[in-house]
Amino acid sequence: MSQQSFLFHHEPHWLENRPGTRHTLPKDVQSWVYEPGSLTQRLRDYYGDAVSVDILLQQWNTPFLSERRLLNLPENKYSLIREVLLHANGKPLILARTIIPKKTIKAVKRNLAHLGSRPLGEVIFAYPKLERIEMDVALIEQKTWSPAAIEQAEIKQATWGRRTVYAIAHRQMLVSEFFLPGSLEIF
Repeated sequence: MSQQSFLFHHEPHWLENRPGTRHTLPKDVQSWVYEPGSLTQRLRDYYGDAVSVDILLQQWNTPFLSERRLLNLPENKYSLIREVLLHANGKPLILARTIIPKKTIKAVKRNLAHLGSRPLGEVIFAYPKLERIEMDVALIEQKTWSPAAIEQAEIKQATWGRRTVYAIAHRQMLVSEFFLPGSLEIF
């Protein structure tokens, strides 16, 4: 049976990033939520080649309702859903969920459909015309995570995240990233 998510029991509740939102977030979280560059690169700058990606889920399925709305996708259209854990030396750092519509994959010559264990950030930040369209933030409560995600990422508390709509060649994708305590130790 296919599933919409390995990470979540149900869709997280997201808040639009508005003026002043930054000041409501803890300082260590602000540093990551508002990071303008690649999170993967930031992790690699700190941990070097120890940063790796575990693929938790990668399949064609229907995104969550709010994800479909953000990307203007019809309910019956599948997108590539990819959920991963970035870690260094076994220390969980970031969970990520990416929604890539078929038209986006076609526009970028399918590079995004065959990432394997390469981090998405390495690929999309190499595109010269990568655009950030909008961003939301969320504090994900323990009960929102699936038991498998809690175990895999050693989640012991509410976790901050951001989701960003990116566009490459005017085609959009949605990247949600969740900052585990291991990442918040890095400034």
